[in-house]
Amino acid sequence: MSPTTLERAATRPTTDRPPEAALAIPEGVRLIVGPEDFERLCRDPANRDLRLERESDGGLIVIAPAGMDGSRRNGSLYARLWNWNDATGLGVAFESSGGCTFPNTAVRAPDASWIARARWEAIPEDDRIRFARVVPDFVAELLSPSDSLAKTRAKMAEYVAQGVRLGWLIDPATQTVEVYRPGRQPEVLARPANLSGEDVMPGLVLDLKGILFD
Repeated sequence: MSPTTLERAATRPTTDRPPEAALAIPEGVRLIVGPEDFERLCRDPANRDLRLERESDGGLIVIAPAGMDGSRRNGSLYARLWNWNDATGLGVAFESSGGCTFPNTAVRAPDASWIARARWEAIPEDDRIRFARVVPDFVAELLSPSDSLAKTRAKMAEYVAQGVRLGWLIDPATQTVEVYRPGRQPEVLARPANLSGEDVMPGLVLDLKGILFD
């Protein structure tokens, strides 16, 4: 939901270290980590409550927990995506803890995403249990009050540049949705009642009540 660079975060101490051993990151310091170190950070029990992403240049991002209202909206978004997918069997749906590795080496965890079944089944089993090297067919980001619109738009542009076929940037504050498609400028929709999965997710008509507006 709300990405903050690690310079504004502190790692939590592991259980066998005294509290004073916690690492504090000074303001202005940006940590760069390689792919293997990133996976080690994510597997460390001390970081189990953190949602982490890795930029294409190795920059580490800590994503703060969502507020209760944001969590409610995001839960509704994922539940409706999952219900449609369960009924059709066309692919695999993922919520915000599912990370994937893009061709540019960035590791991203969209608020909701979806991969067509044939593409998912083509991923080796040992890659599926990691941050699979696959680009989702669809992604959605739900903007929270603390999110930067500019940074989220840049992330959406990155998704499409890396191969995402359809993306939604949902902003409950303005009750607008920006729809991202390859080779086109984002389309801005004002208070739409629903969103179509278009030819990416055939038959999906996602009701936005409780997500974009109450």
